[in-house]
Amino acid sequence: MLGVLALLLCSTAPQAAPAPGAQGPGAGAGAGAADGRSWPLAPRPPVLRAWRPPPAPWAAGHRGVDLGAPPGSPVRAAAPGTVSFTGTIAGRGVVAVELPGTGSPPLRTTYEPVRATVHEGDHVPAGAVVGVLEAGPSHCGATPCLHWGLRRGDAYLDPLTLLPPWMLRRPPSRLLPLTDGHPGTATGFGPGFGFAQ
Repeated sequence: MLGVLALLLCSTAPQAAPAPGAQGPGAGAGAGAADGRSWPLAPRPPVLRAWRPPPAPWAAGHRGVDLGAPPGSPVRAAAPGTVSFTGTIAGRGVVAVELPGTGSPPLRTTYEPVRATVHEGDHVPAGAVVGVLEAGPSHCGATPCLHWGLRRGDAYLDPLTLLPPWMLRRPPSRLLPLTDGHPGTATGFGPGFGFAQ
């Protein structure tokens, strides 16, 4: 008689192996900081709306990435740098971090709507908390989100390019047997289902 094995798709598998020379998740300063980079929210947030560059500088587009998280979530620096701005723009709290060694003009990350917990001139490592996600007003409508931007001068770039490829991949799914906590037993199955007694 064929045995029946119940399997559960579980997303708690270990992280994908980092690229050669990269540190694993959680290394470095702040939660999730690795290889000098970090997701701005922890745990890894869902991307609600991706970067969509406009066809021309004056045209419509999405000049950043929207990440889902509840208000009050700590917002973290995606890369090490110097806080270049904290304040309000168009009714939203904004934090900007300038990234040294990234060319001329240097790259600058932006986070909104955020209540800053840092000050202009502060040096922050990747993963350091720079503020707290504020409730409304948000261009995500009723869904709370963090708008994460990346600029070089006046040019908008995709902020996801700051993260190494291994941080962008989801860990592989892993199949696990359903058990009732006792070795050799499976929940919901018993004699007659092909399991040894």
